[in-house]
Order: sequence, then C-alpha cells, then structure tokens
Amino acid sequence: MQRSVLRKRIRARLATTEIVMRALSNKIFAEKGFGISPEQYTILSLIVDNKELYQRQLSEITLKDRANISRIINILEEKGLVTRQADSNGRHIFKIIPTKEGIELNNIIFPEAKRIRQIATEGISNEEMEICLNTLDKIFCNVENKVSLQI
Repeated sequence: MQRSVLRKRIRARLATTEIVMRALSNKIFAEKGFGISPEQYTILSLIVDNKELYQRQLSEITLKDRANISRIINILEEKGLVTRQADSNGRHIFKIIPTKEGIELNNIIFPEAKRIRQIATEGISNEEMEICLNTLDKIFCNVENKVSLQI
C-alpha cells in the first residue's frame, strides 16, 4: 500500500525498482559465491561481449564516472579477470581485455543474470516489455540533452 503513493512519480519508481533489483542481484551473487558484485559483473560482461573496450567507452556506456570505472577495472584486474593493454598510440590509454578466467566467470554468471531478468519480467509480455523500454528511451532522451554528465 505505501508504494502506491509513488505510483505516478517516475523518478521514485525507477529508484525503488533499482534498489530492489540491486538487492536481489546482490543476494543471488552472494549465495552463488561468484566473488564479484553485480556492478562488477556488468562491466566484465560488457568487456567480454565486446572483446575489448577502453575505460572511456565503459564510462559512456554505463554513465559511470571514470573514477568509478577505474575502481571497478582495478578490482577485476586484481582478480585476474581483465587486463589492461597499452594502446598502439603509446599514450596512457589502455584497452581493457578479458582474460580466459574472466570469460569463464562471465559464462558461469550469465545464466544467473538471465534468471534475475526472468524473475523481474515474470508476467510481462514481450509487447509490454517493448513498450516499457521504448518509454524509458524517450524519458532518457528528454532528459539527456538537458544535462551535462561528467564521465
């Protein structure tokens, strides 16, 4: 009943949905003993899916600031899941590349990440999901060009 107060408040609904999604993901990741957080998995999976990414690209994709991305990459590198490879330009730009261990862990976690999505979307038709995603895209576009994010 108390959540019904927020029903028409988009920002609050998005925030509370993110909170419960994060809690579910953290719970499942802890139960499974993956050794990384869902946030770290998101970055790892992006790197694995793309074979290599620059830190700046990860910031742009996730809208996380460079310091946050750098912290996550440092953790993944310490765990042996990714490596930094110097860019051919010779500057202090590094490609982030998954290691064999990173690819293997990604493959282990992926089914659980898929299961979390299935839990979250239970009872939602493909058409409803498409409408939801399109609506969120429109909200994002409406707001994105009104702000300047420091990434």
